[in-house]
Amino acid sequence: MTSTPIRWAQALVQRPSLTPDDHGCIDLIASWLAPYGFVCESFDCEEVSNAYFTRKRGQAAHCVFAGHTDVVATGPLEQWRFPPFSGELAEGFLWGRGAADMKSSIAAFCHAATTTLDRTPELPLDLGLLITSDEEGPALHGTRHVIEQLRARDEKMDYCIVGEPSSDHTLGDLIRNGRRGSLNIALDIHGTQGHVAYPQLADNPVHAIAPLLALWAQRVWDAPHPAFPQTSFQISNIHAGTGQDNVIPGSISLRANFRFSPSSSEESLLAQLHQDLAQAGLRYTLKHRLSGAPFVTPAGQLTQISSEAIHAELGITPTLSTGGGTSDGRFIATLCPQVVEIGPRNATIHQLDERVELDDIEALSRLYSRILLGLSQI
Repeated sequence: MTSTPIRWAQALVQRPSLTPDDHGCIDLIASWLAPYGFVCESFDCEEVSNAYFTRKRGQAAHCVFAGHTDVVATGPLEQWRFPPFSGELAEGFLWGRGAADMKSSIAAFCHAATTTLDRTPELPLDLGLLITSDEEGPALHGTRHVIEQLRARDEKMDYCIVGEPSSDHTLGDLIRNGRRGSLNIALDIHGTQGHVAYPQLADNPVHAIAPLLALWAQRVWDAPHPAFPQTSFQISNIHAGTGQDNVIPGSISLRANFRFSPSSSEESLLAQLHQDLAQAGLRYTLKHRLSGAPFVTPAGQLTQISSEAIHAELGITPTLSTGGGTSDGRFIATLCPQVVEIGPRNATIHQLDERVELDDIEALSRLYSRILLGLSQI
């Protein structure tokens, strides 16, 4: 028979909850948690569904699980081995969009919470789940919004487990205890359009920016940080020209991203860009958007208990890591002092044929339960 955490994960995958459509996932989660005394508060904003489930008994500590029900687009349906929202169970995997990112984690934590409460009805730990449908999208009206509301009413969080697919080669090999900041750049270089045969009458912005692009691609932007990968700069989009072979473009537009450690800041990176552009004598327009600041949870109670639980359940010793992309942990860390990300392998996330091992769903539920029991004994 299919186990409960697998059935719950399958039920979530079968709901086509493309950002920002929760597609009833939160209602499904509520049906699992309500019998155990969890109260659901809605923090919906714009088109985004947000729910904050809590079971509070006035205990000394409050542990929150954070997750998202929204998923990215499927891509070409005909290229999937199984329909992406069928939740097919085959060859030891749960197949479908969102299976790894991150509906299996939600199901595993819900099962862990309920089974832990079955065994320990008076668990000396307040529990919560923060669920959003806007993690894969702009992330403006999801977890960010909920955290702002909770902060306004002085809500307390002591520990948070984010169910992102944090594992690399095997379940539990990494605990993400922080993330780099993300700074998006929109840069337009202004030149003068002209005929390619008369370059002296034009100002080619492509030629003008080329030396800086080479400089930025090779630059070491800041000092190494002991807990973070080196700050990186990557160009994601670039466009110039009219489509004509004989026209010098009048402008070039590029989009880029910094993933930065605490050795840098939004202000320091922007200042360096402006300095470089000014020294090159370029006419430009620069806009930016900060997706999130870097954060880190130092080795402590939550990382230790999580590591011990992984070793006891899975027989491996995890590595603390701040690599990878951003997550909603960046918002939660502004309210909660200890945040980690623990979830399934990330090998197939956002890909065709996304899938997660069935054994890992069950193991993840047991792992979350061990962490809850460990935190309850502090």
